[in-house]
Amino acid sequence: MTSCNPLNSQAQPVPKIPKYYGITPPISEDLPTETDTIQTKELIKCLRSYDIFEEDLEHQHREDVVKRLESLFTEWLKEMCLEMNVPENVMDNVGGKALPFGSFRLGAYAKGADIDVLCVGPGFIKRKDFFTSFYEKLKAQEVKNIRAVEEAFVPVIKFIYDGIEVDMVIAMVVRKSIPGSLNLLDDKILKDMDKYSVRSLNGYRVTEEILLLVPNIQNFQLALIAIKLWAKRRNIYSNMLGFLCGISLAILVARICQLYPNAAVSTVVIKFFKVYSMWDWSIPVCLRVVVDRYYSLPFWDPTLNPSDRCHMMPIITPAYPQQNTTFNVSSSTLAVITEEINLGHAITQEILQKKADWSKLFETPNFFEKYQQYVVLKVTSAEKLHHECVSLVESKIRHLVGLLERNRQISRAHLHTQSFPGPSQENNKEEVSTQWLIGLLISSDAEIDLSLTIPSFIDTIHSLAQNSKANVDGMSISGMFTNRDNLHWAMPGDMRTRVSCPDPKPAEVHLRVPNLLEVQLHPAWMSPRLQVAHPNHPTVELSDLQPSPSKPVTTVKRPIKLHLLSKRKG
Repeated sequence: MTSCNPLNSQAQPVPKIPKYYGITPPISEDLPTETDTIQTKELIKCLRSYDIFEEDLEHQHREDVVKRLESLFTEWLKEMCLEMNVPENVMDNVGGKALPFGSFRLGAYAKGADIDVLCVGPGFIKRKDFFTSFYEKLKAQEVKNIRAVEEAFVPVIKFIYDGIEVDMVIAMVVRKSIPGSLNLLDDKILKDMDKYSVRSLNGYRVTEEILLLVPNIQNFQLALIAIKLWAKRRNIYSNMLGFLCGISLAILVARICQLYPNAAVSTVVIKFFKVYSMWDWSIPVCLRVVVDRYYSLPFWDPTLNPSDRCHMMPIITPAYPQQNTTFNVSSSTLAVITEEINLGHAITQEILQKKADWSKLFETPNFFEKYQQYVVLKVTSAEKLHHECVSLVESKIRHLVGLLERNRQISRAHLHTQSFPGPSQENNKEEVSTQWLIGLLISSDAEIDLSLTIPSFIDTIHSLAQNSKANVDGMSISGMFTNRDNLHWAMPGDMRTRVSCPDPKPAEVHLRVPNLLEVQLHPAWMSPRLQVAHPNHPTVELSDLQPSPSKPVTTVKRPIKLHLLSKRKG
């Protein structure tokens, strides 16, 4: 297993490169200078100040957790063999694996991060049994917060085991036994495998391929830790919300390591920003050429798949079947990401010139002062159902961003990657709320019609609730358009500048709309047009038209509410 803490790893000699890593020759093979070494030490010192490195004992605890989970899994496989009356020789050799992948396996994770674990079992095991029988076996181990997400794109069991958050997936290989020597990187193993097993196995295969494709693992790990911290601090780290994810950043950093195989860690970080500030994102970032095996598996190829041509920031996995890790990136999130990369390039140039230190790279932006107009989305529900309601809305919130992007007067819709607790409900302490903030960049002085935008998003949530049979009884979703002067956003721990307080909440008028949709409108919104922005800013037009009828939702026993409220200066 790759060492988790690269700070404690001994420097690895640069391996003899038969030709070169990656799909092109290196840009430079220069060895580190004394200045590079000093800059690397300063960078590591800065990273330590954020307390992101785990101690050796903590890392050992994580490895022990993985081993214990593997023991539970192999024990369960034998129990299933007995239950299914398989031949004794098959049961004795059934084997089984539980392998870490993702950030823990890459050795580039922060303190307190979760562990992704892949379970590998024989083909005669049924997936349903994993999510029922093995699920119950895990519950008997006093795990906490366990829940099975069987309907996910990659079905997963989530839980906390001995203080460590774990995401566990399973892949069934088309064979009777899983020996320790089984090579999971062999593409042939995917032949005739079910699609869910392929997806589950893909995370492990991509992780292992990345480690094989970088010339110096220790330098890669440290550089990736720095870049992930930068992305999180700058609020561009969330695949679900249309930004970058851990595997995307790993591929980006690995490509820089290929282009500068002998570079020091500080140089890799500096080159990261320089190279990608100049990158033409119509060109995919790839670590190697992946050959299509024609196993009827989805394979990213814009020459054959028209939908792949629409991807705005292709960062491609190095394992078959290759996939784009950033398929959720939109025009707005791409603009935000490239803006942050360009700013990072400017800062690292200042660091090179000794005009700034590394801490400037990791400064957090003030999102509350970046835009003039915002949309505040709030979800309220009973506390016991709130986690499921938040997960439901958050999984589709990027579609609301997409709807806003389609408005010709909005050139950017920037969703903050962090959700925040909403204001407490004094009249109903059993309900809790969560809020998201979307900054809007208005491109013209024309009036903006948002009358159907949020209702359309609500309809999406309705359909999702119906199809997934989610328990969201009584969930309320509200959308509020406001300007910066009227925005009031209090965060725990005073981590952000507090924006000016809003005007007192106006009285509300309720209008009934068919099919479980209730719209709450401020009385002023009864007029055809409402001025809500600063006098020098665009107006927002909200018509009296009702949203298009939503489909009946049998899983929602109470109305889902849509609130369209505006706050203006008195």
